[in-house]
Amino acid sequence: MALIDITISSQVLEREVDFLAVLPEDTKGMIGMGGSKSRVCPTLYLLHGMSDDHTIWLRRTSIERYAAEKGLAVIMPCADLSFYTDAKLGDAFWTFITRELPATCRALFPQLSPRREDTFVAGLSMGGYGALKCGLRGYDTFSCAAGLSSVADVASLAGDKKSLRNKAFWQDIFGDLDGIAGSFDDLFAAADDYAAGGQKPPVKFYMWCGTEDFLYAANVKLKNHLLSVGLDLTYEESPGIHSWMYWDQKIQTVLNWLPLGKEEQ
Repeated sequence: MALIDITISSQVLEREVDFLAVLPEDTKGMIGMGGSKSRVCPTLYLLHGMSDDHTIWLRRTSIERYAAEKGLAVIMPCADLSFYTDAKLGDAFWTFITRELPATCRALFPQLSPRREDTFVAGLSMGGYGALKCGLRGYDTFSCAAGLSSVADVASLAGDKKSLRNKAFWQDIFGDLDGIAGSFDDLFAAADDYAAGGQKPPVKFYMWCGTEDFLYAANVKLKNHLLSVGLDLTYEESPGIHSWMYWDQKIQTVLNWLPLGKEEQ
């Protein structure tokens, strides 16, 4: 795989922003690594959590090696503490992730497939929330969305007095905290809107959460809701906490779940 550390000038964010890209290449000469010859390849946008940045998946997992075996390009953007949202008082990371970044990556790397059927998104914790929202609200860009240990009920987390962040932090992102439930940023409302009438392109969803994770109950609640409105969801749970020991395993599950090398999704 080719590893590229990139800084671009974002028109949406009106500033410089960083991301990492790992791209398939012919790596027959590298010990212990498979590879694929240059061709049009599918792309996974891989999102980080609250305490991390765009380097974390590369530092905590073997995502480069896992992706090489699949002939999959992986784009890992930095989104700060944005919750992948067009913040009330901050940057427009939702628009950046779902619109500008895919267009920029396809322009920079012509081997990336332009088809939504070949464009996927996944993430953990805050990034799991972002990935699931990308599937529910950004379905014209992404065809598969996977969340690991996701912040599944952001309205409850933001309103929790014992939250990891203070009230002002959440207000800067989402505005009035009483208005999150039922809004564009609420995954439950997003699922209702996606399931409601009209022709929408199909999206496949995957969720996993550890049964000892502090976000487990919210993940079960969201799982039940997605299934109740008829979405295409693969849900798994197993013993585990909010830890990279599990995410390193489960990102491999996600890559195996993705419809790579298949004509139909």
